[in-house]
Amino acid sequence: MDRLPVIVQRTESLAVAAFVLMLGVQLGFAWWWPIVLFLAFDLSMVGYARSPRVGALVYDAVHSYHGPALFGAIGILADLRWALLLSLAWAFHVAGDRALGYGLKFTDRFTHTHLGEIGHDSQATTAG
Repeated sequence: MDRLPVIVQRTESLAVAAFVLMLGVQLGFAWWWPIVLFLAFDLSMVGYARSPRVGALVYDAVHSYHGPALFGAIGILADLRWALLLSLAWAFHVAGDRALGYGLKFTDRFTHTHLGEIGHDSQATTAG
């Protein structure tokens, strides 16, 4: 498996995370807010208590850029600073997860993502 596309995606995600932090500071938010709120978005993993399919669907819904984009638009259009902060923290979380290799989940198991297997050497999983 060619790892270059995954490396590019992870590098892009790192750039998005850095951009979101800088944008938040430019908008007057403390730089540490996205870091403080980082784990809150992982509450979406509770769906895995039901089944891998439900877990993946809930996790993927929270770990896409749709939610941050929606709250960002609401924050701008309605001049709601809390919605902007939520949008930035959420986008930072999604980008940070993807930079670390935690991609969108397939419905068979938590470790199977669009960026490859979490916690496994890609050479070991393809060579066997």
